[in-house]
Amino acid sequence: MASGFPPQKQETQPGVQHVMDPTPQFSSPNYKPSNKLHGKVALVTGGDSGIGRAVCHCYALEGASVAFTYVKGREDKDADETLRLLHEAKTKEAKEPIMIATDLGFEENCKRTVDEVVNAFGRIDVLVNCAAEQHEVSIDEIEEARLERVFRTNVFSQFFLAKYALKHMKEGSSIINTTSVVAYAGSSSLLEYASTKGAIVSFTRALALQLASKGIRVNGVAPGPVWTPLITASFSEEAIKQFGSETPMKRAAQPVEVAPSYVFLACEHCSSYYTGQILHPNGKFLIVGGSIVNA
Repeated sequence: MASGFPPQKQETQPGVQHVMDPTPQFSSPNYKPSNKLHGKVALVTGGDSGIGRAVCHCYALEGASVAFTYVKGREDKDADETLRLLHEAKTKEAKEPIMIATDLGFEENCKRTVDEVVNAFGRIDVLVNCAAEQHEVSIDEIEEARLERVFRTNVFSQFFLAKYALKHMKEGSSIINTTSVVAYAGSSSLLEYASTKGAIVSFTRALALQLASKGIRVNGVAPGPVWTPLITASFSEEAIKQFGSETPMKRAAQPVEVAPSYVFLACEHCSSYYTGQILHPNGKFLIVGGSIVNA
């Protein structure tokens, strides 16, 4: 895979996948499902595109009944396409996938989302927190309203979804939070985003300790550079041209390369002794004891 991408820029967040060049890869003919999530119910936030779409697709292939969230209006086309793909990918025993339009930055919307999933599927076995936003900003440009907005989307949503989903989870269930390599490496331009991702690492570890006695595992995934709509809605055209080239692999990941980490953490017989852990599909750094070591 070549490094960098054609120059392009989306002026509005959330970004959308259907206008990206090239289209992010959500699937691979080399991925071989084996019923790892047979009979499970999964809720994936931000599942209309990017990593979220790839996770939804893998989960459907693995036998899960899948619900995902998206932002109404801006993400309608991507959401419709994801729903179509999930219908095609689902196994015979799984229930029909559903999509839920919502703004997860507010507690009442998180509760409503969980209630809708439970009404459709009866319970939740896997919660994947993937929805996020980011902006390039320097410290002198910080504005209270947007800072709160980024924390609501990236952090508050994870707290509130976990709060309400747990009422419908049982022993063996799994919560998977999406953090980022920038939680460990930092980012000079993504000040707000990096801060939220650091908070998610701590939230994951603390919640894992709190829920261990219930037999509910809480883990995270910290991707490196991945070709998703978040990138084209955040960075300049010049940055897009170089995106991912700073890694030893000299390229960004495709979403399908990250999604198997979420499958592993969702599958109880694969990861039953994992909790409070972060997986690092970043193509760049070795994480030792929570510290960065250049790979």
